[in-house]
Amino acid sequence: MFEEKLNVFTKRYEELNNRLYQPDVASDPQQYQKIMKDLKEIEPIVLEYQRYQQAQQTISDAMEILNDNSSDKEMKLLADEEIAQARTILDECQQNIKLLLLPKDPNDDRNVIIEIRGGAGGEESALFCAVLYRMYVMYSEKRGFKTEILNTNPTELGGYKEIVFSVSGQGAYSRFKFESGVHRVQRVPETETQGRIHTSTVTVAVLPEAEDVELEINPTDLQIDTFRSSGAGGQHINKTESAIRITHIPTGTVVECQDERSQYKNKDKAMKVLKSRLLQAKIDEQNNAVAQERKSQVGTGDRSERIRTYNYPQSRVTDHRIGLTLYKLDEIINGSLDEVIDPLITAYRTELLQKEV
Repeated sequence: MFEEKLNVFTKRYEELNNRLYQPDVASDPQQYQKIMKDLKEIEPIVLEYQRYQQAQQTISDAMEILNDNSSDKEMKLLADEEIAQARTILDECQQNIKLLLLPKDPNDDRNVIIEIRGGAGGEESALFCAVLYRMYVMYSEKRGFKTEILNTNPTELGGYKEIVFSVSGQGAYSRFKFESGVHRVQRVPETETQGRIHTSTVTVAVLPEAEDVELEINPTDLQIDTFRSSGAGGQHINKTESAIRITHIPTGTVVECQDERSQYKNKDKAMKVLKSRLLQAKIDEQNNAVAQERKSQVGTGDRSERIRTYNYPQSRVTDHRIGLTLYKLDEIINGSLDEVIDPLITAYRTELLQKEV
């Protein structure tokens, strides 16, 4: 059954590869991109299965040597070693293939909207909001994602009480979805004269960006208000009422946007955030309907859960969900987040695999 299923993937992979060279596909960019996307999804499974088959062939060839009476002792010893190595590879391949065959999160390929808000710690918390924002922007650049600020509420010292921004790119949600929760920072603030370490918190929410066809919002359910932009001051603060506040009356969801000088652009950005918040509420409702024992311990959405600590004196980053500790704080806050995200993804998928058994 295991190999039958994988043979189906191999056949499909070959069919898609052949389709790429058909004239009708080559002349249709949209169709070409769709086939490339399908190929990219199944390629890791097919390549791992090929590795699995090669290991099987190695074992078969080595067994022939062992069963051949004309083979000398040295040849048989080499055959034994090859069999042991190939069996290790078979076990690895089986585990990897099981992980690759797990149901995919339907939101993984979406763009995301990330909301960072200050928690406990006052100005120090606001300054750390800026640090996290910079970390996510630098990480996005490394992954080839595009970022755009949707709304900010800056402070006098260069921090943010709140900053909302979008990240666009293939698989953005799959990389950022585990960032939702409370991030804790332990460091000596610049304003601290006695060198005492302070603990502050910042809340991060990661929302999959909603597509227009998914949510029907009745215009009569919206209350749209305009007001003057406010912030830490400076020449960019508008003197006209270009800032937008949208209230979704049925749910009481309120979204503000004041970063653009154009009222139209602010409204467009605010609607994007509103749709994503309403989609997240819908997803949360669906998740709550799932039995408690089916939920992951790694978690992707509990904003009250303390997920990570950034300890500056020890140059330490600890992710509390999987007990991961790295003494690479500088690299991580400069965008080297894969070292944290990859183990989280592995832990989550392993957890799912155990529940499938």
